[in-house]
Amino acid sequence: MAMASLARRKAYLLTRNISNSPTDALRISLSLTRRFSSPGSDENDVVIIGGGPGGYVAAIKAAQLGLKTTCIEKRGALGGTCLNVGCIPSKALLHSSHMYHEAKHVFANHGVKVSSVEVDLPAMLAQKDTAVKNLTRGIEGLFKKNKVNYVKGYGKFLSPSEVSVDTIDGGNTVVKGKHIIVATGSDVKSLPGITIDEKKIVSSTGALSLTEIPKKLIVIGAGYIGLEMGSVWGRLGSEVTVVEFASDIVPSMDGEIRKQFQRSLEKQKMKFMLKTKVVGVDSSGDGVKLIVEPAEGGDQTTLEADVVLVSAGRTPFTSGLDLEKIGVETDKGGRILVNERFSTNVSGVYAIGDVIPGPMLAHKAEEDGFACVEFIAGKHGHVDYDKVPGVVYTYPEVASVGKTEEQLKKEGVSYNVGKFPFMANSRAKAIDTAEGMVKILADKETDKILGVHIMSPNAGELIHEAVLAINYDASSEDIARVCHAHPTMSEAIKEAAMATYDKPIHM
Repeated sequence: MAMASLARRKAYLLTRNISNSPTDALRISLSLTRRFSSPGSDENDVVIIGGGPGGYVAAIKAAQLGLKTTCIEKRGALGGTCLNVGCIPSKALLHSSHMYHEAKHVFANHGVKVSSVEVDLPAMLAQKDTAVKNLTRGIEGLFKKNKVNYVKGYGKFLSPSEVSVDTIDGGNTVVKGKHIIVATGSDVKSLPGITIDEKKIVSSTGALSLTEIPKKLIVIGAGYIGLEMGSVWGRLGSEVTVVEFASDIVPSMDGEIRKQFQRSLEKQKMKFMLKTKVVGVDSSGDGVKLIVEPAEGGDQTTLEADVVLVSAGRTPFTSGLDLEKIGVETDKGGRILVNERFSTNVSGVYAIGDVIPGPMLAHKAEEDGFACVEFIAGKHGHVDYDKVPGVVYTYPEVASVGKTEEQLKKEGVSYNVGKFPFMANSRAKAIDTAEGMVKILADKETDKILGVHIMSPNAGELIHEAVLAINYDASSEDIARVCHAHPTMSEAIKEAAMATYDKPIHM
């Protein structure tokens, strides 16, 4: 099986090769010369509306491919929601709050005695803000290095080749481009009857900047963001209750892993009210009163909290772009419809990231941006949304790629399952972080890996061995026959792979 998999990889790589013949090189060179603007032209080859993970990556890649490029960003700070009020600041607080929790509850187990541990919330928030500022400035530096023109302002379409920008300094300018990419990301999904004031009723943005640790925090929504932010404030001392309309937390997660994950969060004193609907909210007093009832109907209950976090998902952000003015088609959810080359129905207009169908993840948006400009430059871009990893950055983390067991059953696919608990992993036991497991799903006939699910500390780092394996159609035996350093957490992946096609050694 291992040799067969190697042959498949070689064949795959051969199909990816692009001809280097002089004829092809001349053809591509002439094509680009005819197609793109000269350096002195006022018209850009590529204009990107939005400077988030998808937009800024697209801008840098386009410039690296020799295209005259302008990126328009309304915040006046690059990095989008992810860097400014999402992925990066939340991970900073997750790490800081975890350090506090470890110092207070775990250090003594390792012989480290601390007389007193206190939270300095302003200092914690300042560290988060410093990380964001440094990374934002870093992207601006990359723009300068790659000669990307950066316009700070709110852009909207005048035509398929013109964008009017109301600049943040109060002016207006028109940016012209042969190819315009919409990369405006997403916004918080609101709930009927609930007004977010970012003080007592907050979105994920407000939850990153609370000036006091709430005694009671209610999180509406048991998805990635809600559980992560609930974990932050729970570690710092909040009593956290998660209200979820569905019957499970993180519905997209593999069922077996999900159940273990919920038990782990419950051990951390996070409470869950599943199959529960929010029907009313009252924030007129000092705190917030949330009225809930069973999702299928029934008696109402009133929950009280100091702060309510609304984390019911995200929605594409296309407001004010005037897409309808140029005839760009969207679906019922407001997502821009594109083909496999990220082209909309309007010639010269493209879209990537959260504004199009697919996972609403920063790294997916980056891959979209990379592939989109490759297509524009006459190259070959590719993103397979079935092979995009997902990570919940709680403690332990949960990371996955590929199919869940429930999906395979629904699709009628015959499969083998291999599991390995971190309780049997020597590194995990040595450092006293042995909660969780690795689960591998492989095709029963061919042994091709179909899905990998990991619950453990640093699962978000461990998952990439599986991502690489799935992208190159590896078998579980391929992973099992790769030498893994000892002692490491990654040995659990090797053991789970052995359990998938044969038997593990250490269990």
